[in-house]
Amino acid sequence: MRVVGVAGPSGAGKSTLARLLARRPGFAHLDCDALAWAAYAPGGPAYAALVARFGKGILAPDGTVDRGRLAQAALASPEGKADLEAIVHPVVVDGIRRAIEEHRAAGTGVLLVEGALLLASPHVDRALFDLVLWVEVPEEERRRRLLGAGLAPEAVERRLQLQRGLQPPADPRVRVLHGSGAPAAVAERAAALLKEVFGGLP
Repeated sequence: MRVVGVAGPSGAGKSTLARLLARRPGFAHLDCDALAWAAYAPGGPAYAALVARFGKGILAPDGTVDRGRLAQAALASPEGKADLEAIVHPVVVDGIRRAIEEHRAAGTGVLLVEGALLLASPHVDRALFDLVLWVEVPEEERRRRLLGAGLAPEAVERRLQLQRGLQPPADPRVRVLHGSGAPAAVAERAAALLKEVFGGLP
């Protein structure tokens, strides 16, 4: 089985790309954001540590973690951001490892692991991946996509600013994929790149 990361900044089209590729025979899609949400849930492996670090102010009235409140508290300082990642990312990586074993046992040919920070987080072991696709799209196009998805303008600008420094590392396992254009065309380019790198697809 091949494990392929799908990384890049917000608005680059990672989710759409991964979902389109996952329709192909032998492909499967793992969303790291879903793993993080499971970790945040009451009783989840990151819940108590998040509340202890950032306070009960991050909680919604029903006791669940309010993502907006958590972001506001954690991203107020570099230390808060680092602490958030140190709490959540190791839990997500554990989930990735479990999923890899499950999909390998199930006979999956290519597991697509989607996560914005796969290449930026110090807690992610790049050796888990045979290849990482870095989806690259100009900032103005990403801004249009995020606004079109219904995000508030101030939230969009905050995301773009926070991720402005994200760049793919110099690593032979990382390939840049230009994500502009129609989603189906981007998926075809991605499939062609995977076929070239792996010498074929499932």
